[in-house]
Amino acid sequence: MIKIAPSILSADFSNLKDELKKVEEGGADFIHLDIMDGNFVPNITFGPPVIKRIRNVTKLPFDAHLMIENPERYIDDFVDAGADIITVHEESTRHLHRTIQSIKNRGIRAGVALNPSTPLNNIEYIMEYIDMVLIMTVNPGFGGQSFISSMKRKISDLKDIIDKRKLNIEIQVDGGIKLDNAREIANLGAEILVVGSGIFAAEDPTEETKKFKNI
Repeated sequence: MIKIAPSILSADFSNLKDELKKVEEGGADFIHLDIMDGNFVPNITFGPPVIKRIRNVTKLPFDAHLMIENPERYIDDFVDAGADIITVHEESTRHLHRTIQSIKNRGIRAGVALNPSTPLNNIEYIMEYIDMVLIMTVNPGFGGQSFISSMKRKISDLKDIIDKRKLNIEIQVDGGIKLDNAREIANLGAEILVVGSGIFAAEDPTEETKKFKNI
């Protein structure tokens, strides 16, 4: 069964506790936290203090997607705030292997994200150390963008690499995922779908989460 990670970037922050409860009731598997610094991407969201405040609201794992420059400086802060998975961008850190080691040394899962224009071979020599690859199917920085269709081949190519090398890596896809394309994306090899406005813009996020779980 496909795993669903609702992104709170599209949630109502004035009512965040209830929003989290709604997607948990709908069967969400993770809460996706889009962390933006205004440098790596042209937007600013939130940081460890917000994560720490909402950690006790839900039992769902927190999936922290760090769209920030030099993420290695903040690994301990996000782990201490309650992150269960930390994903860093290949493009954002000079020493990716060291950054992944820092995450793993804190006893949590580590992922690497790739922007749409970043080739898969950029992570060829790091894959045996990571738990997840996040394929960005929009340019990071804003919610509500349309899925970039050329990323379909990137997803299927990554699936082939993982299968051939017999790696224990999950494929997560983030950007422009809606009910009308979610099944196709899953069939390409995606195992975790990040969904923002596709869930939180719905009249009933609980029921919408259930629909994604049953694609």
